[in-house]
Amino acid sequence: MAIKDELTSEVKKEITLSDRAAQELKSTLAENDKAEAALRVWVSGGGCSGLTYGMAIDDAEPEADDNVLEDRGIRIYVDSLSLRYMSGSVIEYVDDTLGGGFKIENPNATKSCGCGSSFAADEEGLPGLETGGRGGCGGCGCG
Repeated sequence: MAIKDELTSEVKKEITLSDRAAQELKSTLAENDKAEAALRVWVSGGGCSGLTYGMAIDDAEPEADDNVLEDRGIRIYVDSLSLRYMSGSVIEYVDDTLGGGFKIENPNATKSCGCGSSFAADEEGLPGLETGGRGGCGGCGCG
């Protein structure tokens, strides 16, 4: 389903975690005495493909526009606009030659950056995101 179609229908409110991502997050939360915190994920304009992902540990209460999801015992906060771009995504944890890190597998992405931190979608022009910058994400040497 195109993002434009989701504007007029119910958004599939789902972002899930792989087993490995959930293990890594639980470990990180415990090590930092933030066992009750949530994972905040978002999309913003920028990066070499037009949109970029963000993730952070959030120990505050959810904001008014947040969707509060839960997977494998971890709460996930995502604002409504970002969820339109990320619906159906899976957050993975991958190990590569540069070390380990989180990566988002997004079924809505029509193109993505070499490092996976920037992407494009069919309908980039939703109100609220500036997607024309394409200034490079800095993570993979593109831009």
